[in-house]
Amino acid sequence: MRVPQGAGRASRTRARTVRARLTAAAPGRSVSEEERYIALKRQLPRLATRTQTSSPRFDATRAQDRAGDDLRLAAIRHETELERYDRNLDELLGELRVALPGVQVLFAFLLVAPFNQRFGTVSSFERALYLCALLLTLLASILLIAPTMIHRLHFQLGAKAYIVHTANRLTIAGLAVLAAAMTAAVLLVTHYLFGPTLAIITSLFVVAGFALTWLVLPMRNRRAWLVNERRRERPHPGGGDERGHP
Repeated sequence: MRVPQGAGRASRTRARTVRARLTAAAPGRSVSEEERYIALKRQLPRLATRTQTSSPRFDATRAQDRAGDDLRLAAIRHETELERYDRNLDELLGELRVALPGVQVLFAFLLVAPFNQRFGTVSSFERALYLCALLLTLLASILLIAPTMIHRLHFQLGAKAYIVHTANRLTIAGLAVLAAAMTAAVLLVTHYLFGPTLAIITSLFVVAGFALTWLVLPMRNRRAWLVNERRRERPHPGGGDERGHP
């Protein structure tokens, strides 16, 4: 769905109007982003409708939550939904540029390893471990490169929302598979050089490092942020939000 001409200008004008009204109501006091968000929340239907870039089918609760997120971001960044998707895609491509070189280096190492003269001395377990690491690296490469192909196949179709959300899921899956591939590669090398005991200990440290930095800490922060967001938007018994804002 093509964005109507002037939709972005209308959204920014509406945000400036609300900010001016807040300032006029309390002269001499700066308007916080939270107060601006609460004031703009009353205009949710109009803002959400004017900034749509596609028309996917969602259930009512999910659509309402996403519209609320769009409104909050519009109030903070003064951007339309299409501009936000463009920014999200740029950020995603930057993250892929960080991840892909690691996948390529690991894949190249695994492809060259069988041609080494000493590779013939590995055990059957190490051969199976090598095959597992190779296939996992291949799968990680497929998942992390897929967003590029999806973007090309949807070129100029106005499906930026689908591209961003699908690419986000593929990137998360690709990084998870990459972590498993790197763990398998470390287990293979340490098992071949130092034996099974040190290989298991090293692999456990690798798994713990990936789980802590790639999953536990980010998910803990994400959950805390969502809880605070719901608590802030919860209606106050005396009127307004939980913090007493009208």
